[in-house]
Amino acid sequence: MEPRFDIFGTETGGKLAKRFAALGQAVHQSSLPVTTAELVNLRASQLNGCGFCLDMHVKEAVAAGEDPLRLHLVAGWRETTVFTEAEQAALAFTEEATVLAREGVSDETWAGVRKHFDDEQVAALVVLVGLINAANRMAVSTGQKGGSYQVGALAAAQ
Repeated sequence: MEPRFDIFGTETGGKLAKRFAALGQAVHQSSLPVTTAELVNLRASQLNGCGFCLDMHVKEAVAAGEDPLRLHLVAGWRETTVFTEAEQAALAFTEEATVLAREGVSDETWAGVRKHFDDEQVAALVVLVGLINAANRMAVSTGQKGGSYQVGALAAAQ
């Protein structure tokens, strides 16, 4: 199946893509660990069924040195021993902030985030979850498929 629409191939989409990429770059320049950011991107993309973003973030994480075993275990993170307490807090936050039909982010989850991340990192984490959810929704709604992403393509498009 071909993608339904090339949103970034339009003048408006191109302008928005640059601004969207700039937000992502600001998150990656923060003190939020890159590993944590990629785990967050993967978990939200799993929950949203976004093959394009899963493809991208798995490949980028591996290229950055992430252990493939940990990437395979993200969906079942609660039942593993390979994630730090801080990563677990970020993954719990990601799930609750992604699936808002529930109660939203619980006080317990928020307390876990605050325990492990400083104000700058919390700001980056909150924006990151919003960005990956927006990216997932754009990719899924326009029919973007995973499998052909090349490492560094996102950075090259900026």
